[in-house]
Amino acid sequence: QVQVVESGGGLVQPGGSLRLSCAASTSIISVGWYRQAADEERELVAAISSGGSTNYRDFVKGRFTISRGDAKNTVYLQMDSLKPEDTAVYYCNAEVLERLRLRDYWGQGTQVTVSS
Repeated sequence: QVQVVESGGGLVQPGGSLRLSCAASTSIISVGWYRQAADEERELVAAISSGGSTNYRDFVKGRFTISRGDAKNTVYLQMDSLKPEDTAVYYCNAEVLERLRLRDYWGQGTQVTVSS
């Protein structure tokens, strides 16, 4: 089974920045970054397609950037101008090619806390 691991979360003050990483045990075709705040449903934050097209939810547009790393098994989420409302567990959902089929896998999540 493909393994997906997020990292880079932590505690940051409002206006600060963090860069989250999504690393898979095989090449990533596309990724969706999601987040889940306390007592809330998991929601899509940003996505990158196999061709490199990116999409962002309005509440992060202009502040977050999703990109591919030099390694094909890594995708980043650069988060700038962070707000307390961004506090959540952030999850990577990676689409990969496994046994000639497209499949998706979730990482375990990484906590992002924005607080002064």
